[in-house]
Amino acid sequence: MKIQRVPVIRMGVDLIGFDQALNKVIELAHRGAGFYVCVSNVHMCMEVFDSDDLKRVVDDADLVIADSRVIYAAQRILGHKSGGHVRGQDIMDALCARSARQNLRIGLYGGSDADVLERVEDSIRKQYPDASIVYRYAPPFRSLTPEEDRQVIDEINAARVNVLFVGIGCPKQEYWMAAHKGSLDCVMLGVGAAFDFISGAKKHAPRWMQKSGLEWVFRLCSEPKRLWKRYFKQNPRFIYHFFKGLFLKKRKVV
Repeated sequence: MKIQRVPVIRMGVDLIGFDQALNKVIELAHRGAGFYVCVSNVHMCMEVFDSDDLKRVVDDADLVIADSRVIYAAQRILGHKSGGHVRGQDIMDALCARSARQNLRIGLYGGSDADVLERVEDSIRKQYPDASIVYRYAPPFRSLTPEEDRQVIDEINAARVNVLFVGIGCPKQEYWMAAHKGSLDCVMLGVGAAFDFISGAKKHAPRWMQKSGLEWVFRLCSEPKRLWKRYFKQNPRFIYHFFKGLFLKKRKVV
């Protein structure tokens, strides 16, 4: 079945539920070619709005899921009821849980440092003892040299990684995945800050806040110095441009 992709402002997001998205990622993982999945939220939506280059990257993704409850709600307001709220963290957990059963070899790329990534691996192994984690690398806070990048590519392919979780933040991870699609033999999933949550460096919002679209409030209260500019700049812009587009669309219909 063909997956329909619809625009939320300028960012195309797939109309897909959790089980269908999970099965799609597993299917891509076993194809032995390069694919990537974008995990979309309000921040990414407005980054796409501001950048034609990032829009092309997201448009070229093999799957774009509505990680944010706000993006999911926006799809429904636009009249698309078949989509679902598909959190990247939940997809990541499900892939780890199915690792042994589905013969998925997992790689970890990202994290603030090697210690965080080690704690991520330890946490995954405790929760999912059968998970097959065959590669991990915490890149430095700079661009890799061509030689370093070639070594990373060779190591990931040599480890026969099927699913590579990429956690270096938006939009850096989206550009990285697009740039490596042709050289890696796996599906890449951009998981943003998931490594920090799994390692315990950051706390998860309560489930009720996640379901009600208030996870951003919890994150803002947890990291006000780092996140206040993003939320107070991007959230109002998102509301303005979304409802402006909705109003213009309704006027055209009338």
